[in-house]
Amino acid sequence: MNRLLVSLLAAVDALVAAAVGVAAALAPLTVLWVFGLGGGADWASLWPTSVRLWQLGQLVPLRITLPPEYLNAVGIPADAATFWLSLAPLAFTVFTAVFAARSGARAARAGAWVVGVVTGAVVMAVIAWLLWRSSGNPVAAVYGWQALLLPTAVFAVPALAGALVGAWRNGDDGLVDAVRLRAERDPRWAGVPEAAARGIGIAVGGFVGAGALIVAVATVLRGGQVIALFEASHVDVAGGALLALAQLAYLPTLIVWGGAFVAGPGFALGTGTAVSPAGTNVGVLPGVPALGIVPETATPWMLVSVLLIVAVGFVAGAAARGRLHRAGQVVDESAGPRLAAGAAIVVGGAAGAALLAAVASGSIGPGRLAEVGPAPGPVALAVGLELLVGAAIALFGPTRTAGDGRDHASYSGHTGATMGRATAADAGNGRSARPAAVLPHWVSDVSGEGDTEQFAPSDLDPLASLGGPERPGDERAGGTDDARGDAGAPDADEGEQPRD
Repeated sequence: MNRLLVSLLAAVDALVAAAVGVAAALAPLTVLWVFGLGGGADWASLWPTSVRLWQLGQLVPLRITLPPEYLNAVGIPADAATFWLSLAPLAFTVFTAVFAARSGARAARAGAWVVGVVTGAVVMAVIAWLLWRSSGNPVAAVYGWQALLLPTAVFAVPALAGALVGAWRNGDDGLVDAVRLRAERDPRWAGVPEAAARGIGIAVGGFVGAGALIVAVATVLRGGQVIALFEASHVDVAGGALLALAQLAYLPTLIVWGGAFVAGPGFALGTGTAVSPAGTNVGVLPGVPALGIVPETATPWMLVSVLLIVAVGFVAGAAARGRLHRAGQVVDESAGPRLAAGAAIVVGGAAGAALLAAVASGSIGPGRLAEVGPAPGPVALAVGLELLVGAAIALFGPTRTAGDGRDHASYSGHTGATMGRATAADAGNGRSARPAAVLPHWVSDVSGEGDTEQFAPSDLDPLASLGGPERPGDERAGGTDDARGDAGAPDADEGEQPRD
C-alpha cells in the first residue's frame, strides 16, 4: 500500500477516534439540555463540558473550582471549593486504545507501520491542541501540556503495540524482521518471543476477566443496594439516564477494581479506607449507585478468589509451553526457554496489572476522596507472585507423552521396523515408495536407544508370507532377495542392459 494512503488512513483513524469520543460526551448532555433545561440555556456552553469529559477519559486530570454561589447554595465549606478530578472513565480510554491498535495493525499489514503510527500520533496531538484551545472553562481547568501529551500517548502507545504485533506476524522487511531473525538464530530460543507474548496477553486478559467476573457476581448479589441508591438519588428520567450512562463509562474502571480485589490488595474508596478479601473498611460512601456493589464486610471465602489469578497464570504457562512444543524447544526439555517464557509472563503480567491499576485510580473530590482506586505497587506484587505459582506449575510440571522411557524405546523400534517393511514392499511391487511418516519428536529422539527388531531379507517381499510361487525376475538374484537394497530396489544400475 502506498505510504501516502497509509498516512491518510492513520490520520482519519485519529480524527474519528477523537470525534466519536467527544460526540459520546456531547450527545447525553444535549439530551439533558433539551429535556431537562427545555432548551433555554446556551447550547454552545455544552462544548467545553464535553471536551473536558473527553479529556478526563484520556487520563487528563481536571482542576475543579466551584463558584461561591454554588458553595452557598449547597452548603459546601470554602476549603473544599477546589479539588482535582482525575479518576478517568476508562470507557473513553478503551475506545481510543482499541481504535489506535487496529490502526497500527493495518499500517503494519500495509508494510508502513512507522509512517502510520507517527502520522496518527501527530494528528491526535493536533486535535488535542485544537480541543484544548476551544474549550476554556473556569470551573474545570487543565494544564496545557497534559491536555496535549496524554491524549496523544493514549492513541500512540496502543497504535505502536498493534503495529509491532502486526509487523511480527506479517513481516516488515525492516527492524522487526531483523529482530525476529536474530531471535530465531538459535533454534532452542526461536519460539520464546511468541510464547512470552501469548502468555503475557493471557495473563493481562485473565486479570481483566477475573475483575469482570467479580463485578458481575457482586452486581447480582447486591443488586438491591444499587436499586436503593438509584431511588435515593431522586432524579427524573433524563437525570436517571444520564447517571446510568456516566456509570457505564466507569464500568471498565470498576472491572480493574474487581481485578485488584481478586488479586488480594483490593482498592480504596478514600483516604484510610480499604476494600479487599482480607477486610473492608470504607466508612461513609458517596451516594453513587454503582458503589452499592461494594461489600460491607469481608468473609473468609473471599480469600479463595486469589486462586483465580493463580489459575490464570497456569493457563498462561500452559499456552507458552504449548508454543514452545510446536516450535521444537521441547526436544530436550531445556529449562532455559521455559525460564525465559515464565519470567516474561510474571513480569509482563505484573506490569500490565500495575498499569491498569494506575489508570483506574485517582481523585473524585476534596478531602478523603482524593485517594480512590487500587495502588499499583501492591497490585503488581500480588499479581506477579500469583502468576509465578501458576505459570511455574504449567511450565515445569511433568507431562505425560506416551508412557515411560522404556515404552518410548520399544515403540520406536517396532515402529521403525514396521515402517521399513511397508516402504520396501511398496518399492518391490513396482509402486512408488510412500514417504516415511514423520515420527513425533519424542519417538525419533529415542529411537536409537530401543531394541530394533531384526528382519530377514524375505521380509521385504510382501508375497513371501503367503507361500506363493516366486515372481518372475527372482532367478536373476538366484531366487533370493539378497541382491536387493534396504529399500527394496535392485542394486544394478538402471541404465545397464541385461546380458544374453
